[in-house]
Amino acid sequence: MLDKNKLALFGYGKTTKAIANYLGDGCIFFDDNIKELKIDDLGNKIYPSKEFNPNSFNLEIATPSIKPNSLLVKRANNLISEYDFFLSPNSPIKPKIPFNIWISGTNGKTTTTQMLTHLLKDKGAVSGGNIGTPLGFLNSNANIWVLETSSFTLHHTKEASPNIYLLLPITPDHLDWHGSKEAYIADKLKPLTTMQEGELALVPKGLPLPKSNAWIVEYESVKDIENIFNIDAKKINFKGAFLLDAILAMAINKVLFEETNYDKINSFTLDAHRQEELLDSKGRLWVNDSKATNVDAALQAIKVYSNKKIHLILGGDDKGVDLEEFFKELSNFNLNIYAIGSNTQKLINLADKYNIKAFEANYLNKALEEINKEHSVNSVALLAPAASSLDQFNSYAQRGDEFKNFVKNL
Repeated sequence: MLDKNKLALFGYGKTTKAIANYLGDGCIFFDDNIKELKIDDLGNKIYPSKEFNPNSFNLEIATPSIKPNSLLVKRANNLISEYDFFLSPNSPIKPKIPFNIWISGTNGKTTTTQMLTHLLKDKGAVSGGNIGTPLGFLNSNANIWVLETSSFTLHHTKEASPNIYLLLPITPDHLDWHGSKEAYIADKLKPLTTMQEGELALVPKGLPLPKSNAWIVEYESVKDIENIFNIDAKKINFKGAFLLDAILAMAINKVLFEETNYDKINSFTLDAHRQEELLDSKGRLWVNDSKATNVDAALQAIKVYSNKKIHLILGGDDKGVDLEEFFKELSNFNLNIYAIGSNTQKLINLADKYNIKAFEANYLNKALEEINKEHSVNSVALLAPAASSLDQFNSYAQRGDEFKNFVKNL
């Protein structure tokens, strides 16, 4: 039986606050941003991290973003994750565990989670995890939990295990958190080590798979999924990375319920700022993919329109990522770059190095004005910045809205 006075919650964030809400008032938190004891409106006590005494607690739960090298994590004796708390048979709360599907990857996990939940909604599915709803707020009576699962959560998880694990293609990410590319990949593959016989893991080819009892299906492309699960990609109305997301969601639905419902997947609506196509008054195509905030997401968007001349808007806060390989890839496409944001000069220098025509716009409105002079019905104007927006905008949504408003006013 759980004694709340012996439970320490690390980080006063959305995940841990949901756990406190689930347990009732009066939980104990430790947070790096707190300088002295605070008590919130629900009676929870929030202490500075330095006051954590591991001898006073027999269980600790970390908010996913807390790094492995943090003092709290290093001092904890019985640290588990949110997933362990709600999805492990050994949890002290003895939870009712729904059939659970975990979806992870570097890009696309939100969209795939949404698509699969859309397909399974009439089967009683709900979604949560990294997608926005902590497990503490999910309906435990739901038939299926579809969980967008971050590498942070996977790192802290020790016992919980999915019934189905879908891993989307991965490229090294969050290396400052994980410490190395190998550690990042190991955390992404961690669920395979606890899965049981008869449970499905769908993972990209070429990864260093650990020993597993799961039924592991490796894939490399949409064509692989078509062949393995007998699904016709030509009947799916999505392009590029979104086509892969959709057909993977359909594959899981087919495994579970022997259904291949093309009308249902095609009725799914993508979130705003994800490859939104707009035509101006001259019939020219403009594409808002402001949510493509990293290199891999931007490259996926570029590949969708590779049969056209591309006027590509790049730039923002790239957080110091090495863009050399990205520009090597870009040199294979017929495109002009319009550089914006805090890494403008970096982009211009790389474009010059790889003989790509580039315009130093610095600001989005200037880039759009220049594109408007060159754009035709045979080209595409693409905002896929491969960088955060926060150097010049409040969010990627504000950046995308400025792009869309320009097109509407042409």
